[in-house]
Amino acid sequence: MNMEQQSPSHKFNFTGTASEWFGIWIVNLLLSIVTLGIYSAWAKVRTKKYFYGNTYVDGRNFDYHATGGQILVGRLIVIAAFVVFQIIITIFPILGLILMLAFIFMFPWLIIRSLAFNAGMSSFSNVRFSFAGTYGRALLIYLIYPVLSFLTLYTTFPILDRATKRFSIENHRLGTASFYMEAPLSVFYKAAGIALVWIVGVFIAAWVSLGGGMFLTSQSFLTIGEDPEAIFIIMLTFYAVLFIGFIPATIIYQALTRNAIYSGTTLVGGHRFGSDVNPAQMIWIAVSNLVVVVCSLGLMLPWAKIRMARYLADHTAIKLGSSLDDFIGTAQGKNTALGDAYSDIEGIDVGIPI
Repeated sequence: MNMEQQSPSHKFNFTGTASEWFGIWIVNLLLSIVTLGIYSAWAKVRTKKYFYGNTYVDGRNFDYHATGGQILVGRLIVIAAFVVFQIIITIFPILGLILMLAFIFMFPWLIIRSLAFNAGMSSFSNVRFSFAGTYGRALLIYLIYPVLSFLTLYTTFPILDRATKRFSIENHRLGTASFYMEAPLSVFYKAAGIALVWIVGVFIAAWVSLGGGMFLTSQSFLTIGEDPEAIFIIMLTFYAVLFIGFIPATIIYQALTRNAIYSGTTLVGGHRFGSDVNPAQMIWIAVSNLVVVVCSLGLMLPWAKIRMARYLADHTAIKLGSSLDDFIGTAQGKNTALGDAYSDIEGIDVGIPI
């Protein structure tokens, strides 16, 4: 979707500033250290509230409603379950293995609960989100598909990735309005192909420029390990492929698929999303952010995060199919007190983003 040609469309607008976020971030960091990590639950809430609250569409912003207490209770439950499991597997190994197998099948349920919690605690213009995914579908997406992807040597990874994104998007609701995603599978394979070509190209360039081919012709694999220079070249090639190959390739894949996902997503009422992030710009922002953060010993991390958030917001838009006021008014009427039923125990969060 070309956002410049679609009218009327409303770009997302992020109003946060690096100086403002630095003050919140440094307090979160110091209090989390002083409290041995306990305050990190409240830090997470403050982080989400800041970034949600400073993201606007057509003058209306998002919000996050969870409390630090809910997050902390959920974490304590997870920690307690882990401790109990360790004790059981130490004393009763067979029972421990049975519990481990049970956890594997419980994992999709945990993902659903995490998605449901985060959705229920999020809102746009005072209208709560919700999540309606089922266990059966989650079992297929998060357990069966990954195994099949592994068995096919990850040649079917684009299918897995598209299915995962579609499961998350199409099971979210804003009020009672459903989302629908129709992103072509070919885009995912094209993005994966470009990323793979980039990695292979970087590997070949690094290996040739470092003279790796000379060692393969002059020495056998059994004797290369005895040559410090050969080991040095192999290590340099590895890091070159990691930092110049895999990291940019990941960004390329994410940028291209993000555009397809947003452009293929609609919200009931004729509202269509769009994204036009540029892979090269994304790589530049990510790499320059990394350099600045490292050189500043981490103090410029808030600036880097704000910079990326602003770029993504500036390149994301929604084309409204009708008046947003009419949509919000209808959604609010059908969504009274949605989310109030969540108790503290629903604070369990396995880190799956909306």
